[in-house]
Amino acid sequence: MKTTIEIPDALFRKAKATAAQQGIPLKDLFTYALQDHLARGSSEKPPTPAWRSAFGALRHLHKETKRINGILEEEFEQIDEDQWR
Repeated sequence: MKTTIEIPDALFRKAKATAAQQGIPLKDLFTYALQDHLARGSSEKPPTPAWRSAFGALRHLHKETKRINGILEEEFEQIDEDQWR
């Protein structure tokens, strides 16, 4: 089956070089690597990428953001009739 995947450039170059060193096609290297990973079972999880740690880092500001948004809504709902005449 053919499919398209996106992987980091550096990882692709390393995989391509490894396949060349082993004298096997790149698709075989990917197949063997995926088979090996799946054979180890689901108990082994890949490490969490560093960028994911940023998600939720500002969660503590959620209540403050909600409070400020409430103030803004209240202020924008008030119409100064003198300005609209």
